[in-house]
Amino acid sequence: MQKNEQPKNVAVIGAGAGGLGAAIRLAAKGHKVTVFEQADIPGGKISEIYADGFRFDTGPSLFTLPNLVDELFELAGENPRDHFNYKKLPASCKYFWDDNTVVNAWQDTERFALEIEDNTGVEARHILSFLEKSKRLYNITAEIFMFNSLHKLKNYFSARFRKSMLYINELDAFTSMHQRNNKWFSHPKVVQLFDRYATYNGSNPYQTPATLNIIAHLEHNIGAFFPEKGMYSIASSLTALAERLGVTFQFNTSVQEVIIENKTAKAIKVKNEIIPFDLVISNVDIWNLYKKMMPNEKLPKTIEKSERSSSALIFYWGIDNQFPQLEVHNIFFANDYKQEFDHLFTKKTISPDPTVYLFISSKTVDGDAPEGKENWYVMINVPENTGQNWDEQIIEARKSIVARINKVLKTDIEKHIVTEHRADPRTIEENTGSFGGSLYGSSSNNPFAAFMRHPNFKRKYKNMYFTGGSVHPGGGIPLCLASSKIISYEI
Repeated sequence: MQKNEQPKNVAVIGAGAGGLGAAIRLAAKGHKVTVFEQADIPGGKISEIYADGFRFDTGPSLFTLPNLVDELFELAGENPRDHFNYKKLPASCKYFWDDNTVVNAWQDTERFALEIEDNTGVEARHILSFLEKSKRLYNITAEIFMFNSLHKLKNYFSARFRKSMLYINELDAFTSMHQRNNKWFSHPKVVQLFDRYATYNGSNPYQTPATLNIIAHLEHNIGAFFPEKGMYSIASSLTALAERLGVTFQFNTSVQEVIIENKTAKAIKVKNEIIPFDLVISNVDIWNLYKKMMPNEKLPKTIEKSERSSSALIFYWGIDNQFPQLEVHNIFFANDYKQEFDHLFTKKTISPDPTVYLFISSKTVDGDAPEGKENWYVMINVPENTGQNWDEQIIEARKSIVARINKVLKTDIEKHIVTEHRADPRTIEENTGSFGGSLYGSSSNNPFAAFMRHPNFKRKYKNMYFTGGSVHPGGGIPLCLASSKIISYEI
């Protein structure tokens, strides 16, 4: 806040990662902040459930760029380690194929590269040079594309932007991730392993630009981490921080409308009451914001016509056994990866041969499962909800998931499931307000996707800002926190 500037009365709609980050940053500047959240707990997609002695993180499961969380505590003059702790995992993920090939992605990059060489024949030097390329991509693009607005003209004249443009030929924006990886590596399994990073923002590696290979840098060079108390502790710790800064939370409170007069956000409507605010920050899925809370405003055509990101089908299984061959994060790869994405983005159906992601927080968090048992979060990528017969498709998908797990682990997993809960595109949409259950808003399946995402602020709406996974720079905890950082520069 500038010297002699009066504190502003700020409404934040939604207590997801972007909303929490915005609330903390603005409160740390001295503004009065109230957060309105439709659910009874904070976190948005970051949530948890308890069942029969098991605890399950129900949303995001990978923790990268933890400095973005630490930074929020430091803004408030606090030591993050007094309130929130995490550790680097020994391996970011373990990969399994049906032919018994196994690759453990050790956090030591040289060990990881040798692991790939030993199991696929691809020389370790190729892996290390790829990760160096990924690091260079990140260093060229991060400040421009992740931590600054792409929708503010003066940013294009900044020294950082001009410097990035010197290396525009290296951005790989007009080559697909799969094309680049297929040229880089000689083994289809290694290509598949690195193609997987397109799914981190709900996209298709056969279409998304190879620029997104920067994701490999985040996971392998910087590292995959995990909170000591589980993923939900990110939300609970940030909420407690916000409250210490004086932020007020109103849970079980849906915002009916953002009141806009003369293209200026003036107030919000809650429980049929108009409450005036100086600033309104939306952490709501941008489609639902326009359609439900800004009924007199038109959803931008770029958003309306953009391809939606994928959704998810998740089973939360309490398992009465332990599987020491598994890590915290595990992937059981499909035999035909391309057909999986054809189903996701063309046919809008669940693949009969899906890749299965298995996350087990009890491997690293004490108490997440009873002794001798494990909490399994079992997920496959599925299309957004467009009215499919989900009940029928889910029955078949569950059979495919069980078959792949049984084949790889040589077990009968059905005998070990003692409790089961489920999430699908319908419940994700209902519980998180994500249109169609899309986890990341728009996909990144074209070279200009980054520029087509909704901006963090628009000149036509004064006193209103936008955060969260459906706006720039995108979905996932780090990018949602980055969106809150971007708007803090403007307020």
